Amino acid sequence: MYYSIDVEAVATATDHNSRAVAQISLVDQYERVLLNLYVKPDQPVVSYLTPLTGLTREIVESKGMSLGEAVQVLRQYLPRQGILVGQNIGKDVEWLQLKEGQDFQAMQDLTGLYRVWNPKYKTWSVFSQDHLARVLLGWDTNGASHDAVGDAIKSMRLFTLYNQLQAHPESWKQAQEALLATEPEPSFAKRNPTFEGVCMGNRKTCQCGAPFLG
Repeated sequence: MYYSIDVEAVATATDHNSRAVAQISLVDQYERVLLNLYVKPDQPVVSYLTPLTGLTREIVESKGMSLGEAVQVLRQYLPRQGILVGQNIGKDVEWLQLKEGQDFQAMQDLTGLYRVWNPKYKTWSVFSQDHLARVLLGWDTNGASHDAVGDAIKSMRLFTLYNQLQAHPESWKQAQEALLATEPEPSFAKRNPTFEGVCMGNRKTCQCGAPFLG
């Protein structure tokens, strides 16, 4: 059984590494929303990064529980034989301190599944979740805010499509060509090097001085 987990994080300081979990969602392979949990960080929040996360002070303050409580609930709903699907899913697993082989069986990262060899640059091209959804699913992602539930559903739909495309080599080839041919829209970090005084971690425009951790 496949599951998608998505985490949204808020800023607890102005550098690009200071983030804390504020929302956790769990969606199954049929796109059923099993969990939508809000987490109240134990540190003061500098910005809820609302255009990026869909979160506000009101939501987090009124509905938030501790991270420990949220992860405990998540473990009750996530089978140990479950396979996690997502965009950079390893980062979400890291946020939640889940253990592969203990809390779940394995991971399927959409970033790797959908990478395409780019003959022009002779390297692998990888794409954002929004680019994949816009090109392959026809989703209008221009300026759309994110939230953990919507992103988890998006991940599961992209994973389902990937498996369908693998059964049809010509369709898979066309999908790869479309991903390369379509100009990606600038990310939130590119459009907003800082937001509410918080560095968004764009390598070319970062001024906060914090290291890039991967």
